[in-house]
Amino acid sequence: MRTIDCRGLACPQPVLETKKALEKIDSGEILVLLDDSGSRENVRRFAESQGHRVNWAEEKGVFKLRIEKGKAEPIRIGEEESAAKQSLALSDFVIFIDSDSLGRGSEELGKILMRSFLQTLEQSESRPQKIILMNSGVKLSCEGSEVLEDLQEFSRKGVEILSCGTCLDYFGVKKKLRVGKVSNMYEILDSFARAGKVIKV
Repeated sequence: MRTIDCRGLACPQPVLETKKALEKIDSGEILVLLDDSGSRENVRRFAESQGHRVNWAEEKGVFKLRIEKGKAEPIRIGEEESAAKQSLALSDFVIFIDSDSLGRGSEELGKILMRSFLQTLEQSESRPQKIILMNSGVKLSCEGSEVLEDLQEFSRKGVEILSCGTCLDYFGVKKKLRVGKVSNMYEILDSFARAGKVIKV
C-alpha cells in the first residue's frame, strides 16, 4: 500500500497529491498522512466524491486515511446534505463573495449593503446552490458576523456555505466558524466548474 505524506502541506496540496496518487493505481488502497483536521475533511470529501471508500484514524496528532479505490458509489462534492435539503429546488448558480463588505468606498455602508443583498437574495424566488466565501468574505460565516443569521437561514434552506480554509487560517478565525464548512481550492474550483453561472459580489 502506497503512503502519501501530506503533513505540513497547505491547501489545496493534500487533495491534489491524493488525486495524483489515486490516478496512478487501478485498484487497491493508499494511505494518506495528514496533521490538520481541515485537510483531513477536505481529502475525505474529495475521495468519497470520486467513489472511493475512506476510513481514518488519529494517532499522536497524525490523521491516517486509508482510501480504497472505487469501493463506494460516487457522489458529487457537496451532496452530503440531508434528503430533505436535497429535495429543495435550488437554482443553478453560485454566489462568490470575497469581502466582508459590498462595494468600494465606505466600509460601514458596505456592511449595510452586504446584509441588504443577502436578505434580498434569501427572500427571492431563486436561491443559489452554494455561497462561496474567500479572503475577508470568510468573516461573514464566523461568530460576530452581522449576517451570520442570514447565512444560517440559507443553510437551513439547503444552500451550501463554503468558507476557504486558507483564508480562515490567515485571519485566525477558523475556530469561530458558525455556519457551513471549511473548504479548499479544489472543491471551490469544482463548484465553479459545475455551476451554470457564478455571480461575484
